Amino acid sequence: MTAAIALPHMAQALAVYQSVDRGDQQDMSAGADDFGALLGRALNGAIATGEQADTQAMQAVAGGGDLTSVVTAVSRAQLALQTTVAIRDRVLQAYQDIIKMSI
Repeated sequence: MTAAIALPHMAQALAVYQSVDRGDQQDMSAGADDFGALLGRALNGAIATGEQADTQAMQAVAGGGDLTSVVTAVSRAQLALQTTVAIRDRVLQAYQDIIKMSI
Protein backbone atom coordinates (compact mmCIF):
# COMPACT_ATOMS: atom_id res chain seq x y z
CA MET A 1 0.00 0.00 0.00
CA THR A 2 2.86 2.38 0.76
CA ALA A 3 4.33 1.89 -2.71
CA ALA A 4 0.97 2.66 -4.32
CA ILE A 5 0.76 5.90 -2.32
CA ALA A 6 4.37 6.87 -2.99
CA LEU A 7 4.20 6.47 -6.78
CA PRO A 8 1.97 9.50 -7.48
CA HIS A 9 4.17 11.63 -5.22
CA MET A 10 7.28 10.36 -7.00
CA ALA A 11 5.74 11.21 -10.37
CA GLN A 12 4.85 14.68 -9.08
CA ALA A 13 8.37 15.18 -7.72
CA LEU A 14 9.82 14.09 -11.06
CA ALA A 15 7.62 16.63 -12.85
CA VAL A 16 8.84 19.39 -10.52
CA TYR A 17 12.48 18.40 -11.08
CA GLN A 18 11.95 18.45 -14.82
CA SER A 19 10.34 21.88 -14.61
CA VAL A 20 13.40 23.12 -12.70
CA ASP A 21 15.61 21.85 -15.51
CA ARG A 22 13.45 23.76 -17.99
CA GLY A 23 13.44 26.86 -15.78
CA ASP A 24 9.63 26.92 -15.54
CA GLN A 25 8.91 29.08 -12.47
CA GLN A 26 5.17 28.44 -12.51
CA ASP A 27 5.57 24.70 -11.99
CA MET A 28 8.07 25.28 -9.19
CA SER A 29 5.68 27.49 -7.23
CA ALA A 30 2.90 24.92 -7.66
CA GLY A 31 5.22 22.25 -6.27
CA ALA A 32 6.01 24.45 -3.27
CA ASP A 33 2.31 24.95 -2.59
CA ASP A 34 1.75 21.22 -2.85
CA PHE A 35 4.63 20.50 -0.45
CA GLY A 36 3.27 23.00 2.07
CA ALA A 37 -0.20 21.53 1.74
CA LEU A 38 1.23 18.04 2.16
CA LEU A 39 3.00 19.06 5.37
CA GLY A 40 -0.17 20.73 6.62
CA ARG A 41 -2.26 17.63 5.96
CA ALA A 42 0.34 15.43 7.66
CA LEU A 43 0.41 17.68 10.72
CA ASN A 44 -3.38 17.80 10.88
CA GLY A 45 -3.44 14.01 10.62
CA ALA A 46 -0.98 13.69 13.50
CA ILE A 47 -3.10 16.03 15.62
CA ALA A 48 -6.27 14.08 14.79
CA THR A 49 -4.54 10.83 15.70
CA GLY A 50 -3.53 12.28 19.08
CA GLU A 51 -7.06 13.52 19.71
CA GLN A 52 -8.46 10.10 18.85
CA ALA A 53 -6.03 8.50 21.32
CA ASP A 54 -7.16 10.95 24.00
CA THR A 55 -10.81 10.15 23.30
CA GLN A 56 -10.17 6.41 23.48
CA ALA A 57 -8.22 6.79 26.73
CA MET A 58 -10.94 8.92 28.34
CA GLN A 59 -13.57 6.34 27.37
CA ALA A 60 -11.47 3.61 28.96
CA VAL A 61 -11.02 5.63 32.14
CA ALA A 62 -14.80 6.18 32.29
CA GLY A 63 -15.30 2.42 32.18
CA GLY A 64 -16.19 2.08 28.53
CA GLY A 65 -14.18 1.24 25.48
CA ASP A 66 -11.90 -1.62 24.66
CA LEU A 67 -8.37 -1.86 26.04
CA THR A 68 -7.06 -3.12 22.70
CA SER A 69 -8.43 -0.08 20.85
CA VAL A 70 -6.92 2.24 23.47
CA VAL A 71 -3.48 0.67 23.14
CA THR A 72 -3.74 0.76 19.35
CA ALA A 73 -4.81 4.41 19.32
CA VAL A 74 -2.03 5.43 21.71
CA SER A 75 0.55 3.52 19.63
CA ARG A 76 -0.63 5.26 16.46
CA ALA A 77 -0.42 8.64 18.19
CA GLN A 78 3.08 7.86 19.42
CA LEU A 79 4.19 6.84 15.93
CA ALA A 80 2.65 10.00 14.43
CA LEU A 81 4.48 12.14 16.98
CA GLN A 82 7.80 10.38 16.35
CA THR A 83 7.36 10.87 12.61
CA THR A 84 6.54 14.55 13.05
CA VAL A 85 9.60 15.09 15.23
CA ALA A 86 11.82 13.26 12.73
CA ILE A 87 10.54 15.43 9.87
CA ARG A 88 11.06 18.57 11.95
CA ASP A 89 14.62 17.51 12.73
CA ARG A 90 15.35 16.87 9.05
CA VAL A 91 13.94 20.24 8.00
CA LEU A 92 15.98 22.05 10.65
CA GLN A 93 19.13 20.19 9.62
CA ALA A 94 18.54 21.09 5.97
CA TYR A 95 18.01 24.73 6.93
CA GLN A 96 21.25 24.76 8.95
CA ASP A 97 23.12 23.18 6.03
CA ILE A 98 21.80 25.83 3.66
CA ILE A 99 22.80 28.61 6.06
CA LYS A 100 26.36 27.21 6.25
CA MET A 101 26.77 27.24 2.46
CA SER A 102 29.07 29.85 1.00
CA ILE A 103 27.80 32.01 -1.80
